[in-house]
Amino acid sequence: MSKTRIEKDSMGEVQVPAAALYGAQTQRAINNFSIGNQPMPAAFIHALALVKKVCALSNLQLGLLEQSKAEAIATAATAVAEGQYDDQFPVDVFQTGSGTSSNMNMNEVLATIASPLAGEKIHPNDHVNMGQSSNDVIPTAIHVSASISIDSHLLPALSHLEETIKNRSKGLLNQCKTGRTHLMDAMPITCAQELDGWAQQVHNGYTRINASLPGLLELAQGGTAVGTGINCDPRFAELFCQRLSDLSGLPFQTKPNYFEALSSQDSAVEMSGQLRTVAVGLNKIANDLRWMNSGPVAGLGDIRLAALQPGSSIMPGKVNPVIPEAVAMAAAQVVGHDACIAWAGAAGNFQLNTMLPVIAANLLNSVSLLANAATALADKAIKDFVVNEDRLNANLTRNPILVTALNRVIGYEQGAKIAKRAYAENRSLIDVAKEETGFDEATLKRMLDPMQLTRGGVVD
Repeated sequence: MSKTRIEKDSMGEVQVPAAALYGAQTQRAINNFSIGNQPMPAAFIHALALVKKVCALSNLQLGLLEQSKAEAIATAATAVAEGQYDDQFPVDVFQTGSGTSSNMNMNEVLATIASPLAGEKIHPNDHVNMGQSSNDVIPTAIHVSASISIDSHLLPALSHLEETIKNRSKGLLNQCKTGRTHLMDAMPITCAQELDGWAQQVHNGYTRINASLPGLLELAQGGTAVGTGINCDPRFAELFCQRLSDLSGLPFQTKPNYFEALSSQDSAVEMSGQLRTVAVGLNKIANDLRWMNSGPVAGLGDIRLAALQPGSSIMPGKVNPVIPEAVAMAAAQVVGHDACIAWAGAAGNFQLNTMLPVIAANLLNSVSLLANAATALADKAIKDFVVNEDRLNANLTRNPILVTALNRVIGYEQGAKIAKRAYAENRSLIDVAKEETGFDEATLKRMLDPMQLTRGGVVD
């Protein structure tokens, strides 16, 4: 049997693998684009199939597409959206900037699957792509795929991370430690206060993403080629959004201006910026964990992370903070994705942005990275770390910065003298303060009690 077959399109004949469900236009894209060897993300392909399903059913309801064809396309699209044909979408991310190759890849695959279901020929352009253009389908698929991924994957992961931090914090209310600014000793805080700061960062990231989500819920579908809606029924767009909302559970609506919808990707750029902010926050938390876990002898040693794997191929017994390191790398990648998306978002010329595929790929990869990183941070780092209480207490008793609490009584200059002397002589702050101030030990212990100082206010 031949390993290839001949397919035809408007440009002529093309040899296509015999078993492939796609046709000539997809094969031309495969032949032309081997730049990144990176197919479009599965989440994008699944969303694109969902868009095609809704288009077919909307055209059926409008009386534009026969029932047998529409239902066959919808059935085929459902199977693709469920991931049954992921191997049939090999087109590289680095392709034509409109994403036409990916759109035709989908049209051809759906036509092949749907034709035997309908018992008649389904045409990839005339039927599957009815009332559509790559120029509105691809921007729509970007928004749909990102919205679904954020709603079903990222937001729950951030919520889980926040709750994990809060639950861990509840058991650390009475664990006092030396605070640090500039990586140097500062006034005391509780471990719970430190974690509550992390939880608020995560919560703020969740809120920011949620605030930007409405922009992604507005869709370009119906604008077709240049924003005028040529070859699309005027009733189509509203019906499309209604049907898509029913299927997805998300409140999609038509973009108020198709010319903006096709020519700009500002909503994706905005969301990418929010994802970057979340990445920066996760990186902060990851680095705090790395510093706090450093040691076990020569580092800070505030906490002990769970030992997950050997840390060295040459140093026996070494264990590294692998999850925070992985999260930090994921955060770095998201920042890189954001730079690419911003650059690509600026590529709108006249009636079309021509860097759509790379925007889709980077946006979805950022969503996936952050969701997975947040889950790993919660379940494999924060949930089970152990506080080294003896180390924390020993550091507190030797922290000369506690003298800050005496500022109102003895003044800044006298306080600085006591702190420097305590540090230079490697003595406890209370011993030196007794000699310098005349206060008795009981008074100083009350005024310099670390736990009391974590509550803020004025100490008398």
